Amino acid sequence: MTPEFWKNKSVFLTGHTGFKGAWLSLWLQSLGAKVTGYALQPPTNPSLFEMAGVARGMESVIADVRDLDSLQIAMRAAQPEIVIHMAAQALVRESYTDPVGTYATNVMGSVNVLESVRHTPGIKSVVVVSSDKCYENREWLWPYNEEHAMGGHDPYSNSKGCTELVVSAYRSSFFHPDNFAKHGVALGSARAGNVIGGGDWAKDRLVPDVLKALIEKRAPVLRNPRATRPWQHVLEPLNGYLTLAEALHRDSAKHASGWNFGPFEFSDQTVGWVTDHLCKLWGAGARWEQDPRPAPHEAHFLRVDSSKARAKLGWVPKLDPLTALEWTVSWTKAWTAGDDMRRFTAQQIQSFATRTPFDPIALRPN
Repeated sequence: MTPEFWKNKSVFLTGHTGFKGAWLSLWLQSLGAKVTGYALQPPTNPSLFEMAGVARGMESVIADVRDLDSLQIAMRAAQPEIVIHMAAQALVRESYTDPVGTYATNVMGSVNVLESVRHTPGIKSVVVVSSDKCYENREWLWPYNEEHAMGGHDPYSNSKGCTELVVSAYRSSFFHPDNFAKHGVALGSARAGNVIGGGDWAKDRLVPDVLKALIEKRAPVLRNPRATRPWQHVLEPLNGYLTLAEALHRDSAKHASGWNFGPFEFSDQTVGWVTDHLCKLWGAGARWEQDPRPAPHEAHFLRVDSSKARAKLGWVPKLDPLTALEWTVSWTKAWTAGDDMRRFTAQQIQSFATRTPFDPIALRPN
């Protein structure tokens, strides 16, 4: 990602009030981009969006991606060169409670974004963010690459597989790379794993639940301590999204495809491992307990292969898993101490941006 590229670029970002969206909004603001956000009200209270005053440096439209007319009006008014679509229902458990809403937001919301792109002149690159859970999970040991089949057992994962199919259909039907000279839009999708970082208060998500318990001086309760996930700091995939959007803009349709942005293999750790280290970093004798109740189905093992992004985009992770946890805990402790969280978040973004990629062998954790 080239910082100078983003200065004065007009960017339309859906989902800007969410956890990842707020981080990306602040990053784009620091790069000098002209950002228009489109999303519902912040999904949590407290929220990073409100706490860091994210709306101060951008145009913020509070509306629903399921409302096609409103979305088209907002996108045309923004006149963006770049569209990054992140608005989503992002929780597995919520998808069991509200499968219709999950599909409506994640699938039809993506359709509405791409329809709006079709009818908004001047857009050059589009990144649709889905999830590593878009793949048909066969519970095997090998990582999934961009050529593997879409799938998903639960409504959330399946909705993300459907999102990828929507992107593929629109790329083939309306934004085909071979016809780029005619339509002028390069369309890619981005797939990332479980992210962690300061300012995430989503329910039924491991790190927010653990940190909330620690703040309240309770023992965190884990439902699946052996479940393995590709943990990474939130800034890692956001760096990937920016890198991909820039590559699509610079090289037209050359990179118009799906891309994985996951951590190195040893960063795939169990829920128990992550919680152990969160407790150690928090201190004060913190410990966790296991929930004896049965949990709904979630994938127990899923790893993505990001070699394509490393080879063709030059995207490489910068934070090893322990450092990612340290940054998350330090952010949370700063918040509990009453620090200026816009300033603190901006400092972490700057530290990340100037950091060199880490050596995955030298920093392999015990």
